[in-house]
Amino acid sequence: MDLQGTEFQKRVWRELQKIPFGKTVSYLDVAMSVGTRESVRAVGRANGQNPVPIIIPCHRVIGSDGSLTGYGGGLWRKRWLLNFESSTPQDELFALSLEPNAISR
Repeated sequence: MDLQGTEFQKRVWRELQKIPFGKTVSYLDVAMSVGTRESVRAVGRANGQNPVPIIIPCHRVIGSDGSLTGYGGGLWRKRWLLNFESSTPQDELFALSLEPNAISR
């Protein structure tokens, strides 16, 4: 991807891509990974300016207290995405049922 942004934004976006499916990290965790704890607000801004939010999973970043904070698509959508990811193991997303009556003829 040829993302357009500041070097700081690009560092944040690279960190976001490391967050595994079904997991969350805090804005503070990301700030510590890309700089210092004082950069937590800048991380929030970079997260909010993410140009490809499904590919770069900014919805997986939450408040240090576990709260859902900020999401361009709305907090209801962030909650839905996190619930979807936590309740569906990735290897089951595209599993084909091989039960005898699963396919009607």
